[in-house]
Amino acid sequence: MKHILPGACLLCGVRCQGGSGLCPGCAADLPRLPATRCRVCAAPLPHAGVCGVCQQRPPAYDRCVAALEYRFPADQLIQQLKFQRRLVVAEALGELLADTVAGQYRTLPDCVLPVPLHRARLRERGFNQALELARPLLRRFGIVPDLEGCSRVRATTEQAGLPAALRQHNLRRAFKVHRSYRGRHVAIIDDVMTTGHTVNELARVLRAAGAQRIDVWVAARTVLRPGDEKTYHVATRQLPTVADSDRGA
Repeated sequence: MKHILPGACLLCGVRCQGGSGLCPGCAADLPRLPATRCRVCAAPLPHAGVCGVCQQRPPAYDRCVAALEYRFPADQLIQQLKFQRRLVVAEALGELLADTVAGQYRTLPDCVLPVPLHRARLRERGFNQALELARPLLRRFGIVPDLEGCSRVRATTEQAGLPAALRQHNLRRAFKVHRSYRGRHVAIIDDVMTTGHTVNELARVLRAAGAQRIDVWVAARTVLRPGDEKTYHVATRQLPTVADSDRGA
């Protein structure tokens, strides 16, 4: 990718005004999710309501809020963040997510929990992209970040490219909670939600620790289409264990 100067659009490199990091043209090209989508997992629907998957197998979380659909050019931004270490992208995506979240809550969550990275992955990458995405929301809404209450105790294989069955096994017992969440309203933050396995497993252990409500806030959500994996969720609140990630932490 060509070098982009400070103050230039994160996608096309053209000089742009304002703090969004994107020129008007590229900002307009970002793929938004349709207005009618599942009230739980944010999957697009022809009408408002709850999708069949969430009705049949409710996930461990209560609601997903997604800023963008994970396709071009939003996927380019997230890949810049994760694999080119361009933290300025996290600021831009975090602001977009904050714009999406704003106005959707009468009462905001008690705390924000960025999806934890295993310490080996954190050493390799040098930062937690979920935490970097969370920073603009923490500033805007004044919510307390939760950085110590849960950890990723088992290193997992990158989730991208794994079939659903292997994703489920890959994340089994990956997260450990270190405190009670009794009665808490928690917002989990991650970069991308594909099948929902990562956030679902994290939500499961939070639910077991007493969390009353769990929302998921993501910068982008993959829309599964015919030929893709057939289910978004592999676990319910009733199952003793869940597992799997979205696109690999």
